[in-house]
Amino acid sequence: MARFLLACLLAIYFIPSNAAQDDPWLVLQKAAQAARELSYKGVFVYQAGGNVKAVQITHMNFGQGEYARMVVLDGSPREVLRQGNDVVIFNPKNEKVVIEKRTGQNMFPALLPSNLENIKLSYQVRTLGTERVAGRDGQIVLLEPKDKYRYAYKFWADKEYGLLLKAMSTNERNEVMEQITFSQLNLMETHDMDWFHPQVDHAKPYVMEQEATPVSAGDAMSLAQQSLAMDQLPLGYKNIDKVVRMVPGKQFPVMQLVYSDGLASVSLFIEPLAKGVPAKMGHSVMGPTNFFATVIDGHQVIAVGEVPEATVTQFAGAVSFKK
Repeated sequence: MARFLLACLLAIYFIPSNAAQDDPWLVLQKAAQAARELSYKGVFVYQAGGNVKAVQITHMNFGQGEYARMVVLDGSPREVLRQGNDVVIFNPKNEKVVIEKRTGQNMFPALLPSNLENIKLSYQVRTLGTERVAGRDGQIVLLEPKDKYRYAYKFWADKEYGLLLKAMSTNERNEVMEQITFSQLNLMETHDMDWFHPQVDHAKPYVMEQEATPVSAGDAMSLAQQSLAMDQLPLGYKNIDKVVRMVPGKQFPVMQLVYSDGLASVSLFIEPLAKGVPAKMGHSVMGPTNFFATVIDGHQVIAVGEVPEATVTQFAGAVSFKK
């Protein structure tokens, strides 16, 4: 009996390497870990509609935290520096460089969450063979949505290291909405951090962006906003953030709710309608991003996300204010 148990344990720990490649969920799990744990440098090309940008990325993780720097190589020399979940954007505007702060954004190649369990609820997965990307063999994994409320995603994961080499999203008509592809990629072994600083035009003054000011929700929100309810949301989407801010140029505080299925995300913006300000209504689209605006009980409601039109329409229509 003891020998049998030992044999079972050995079987678990000494699974052939091709077994991981046969299981598409294990391929994606390895890709999620590789993007955060490996140190690498390369250039990728982002395409969405008519927008095409080449971006240089340097990423390092040597046990003391995760650092990344992205430099847009086309047009204005925009840069993004990330340390852990803190993101700082250096964006030249007119005769100055505006410093913008953000938090927790999934940026290529770290598009997949560390925990894939929520994704498994909303997508079916299968492998589609192997294809060369940036001179490396990439195993293709297709995530197909189980409903109409998210795009399909195709990922090319490096067969040796697991890192995503390419990512693509497609709509229900199989039209490409967004595509990101490495054209150059090299792993790094150095611990030198000299690269971790912006190199935009130092002749221009650096200024902090005019930030939206967080406010006390109980004091600032209208009674209706405080009684907000969300009904009949698309399955798989969970609330991951909620903030209330005073936004420059706005008369009333704006509530932002962020929902995600682990891959796709939707933001809801809700604010009381100001007197004399025309309401926004209806659907609009910009590249892979859909917008839907409506008015509910005297509040402007806008849903935004890189998701199908049906998703933002459903989110905006799910808002209600309990009396």
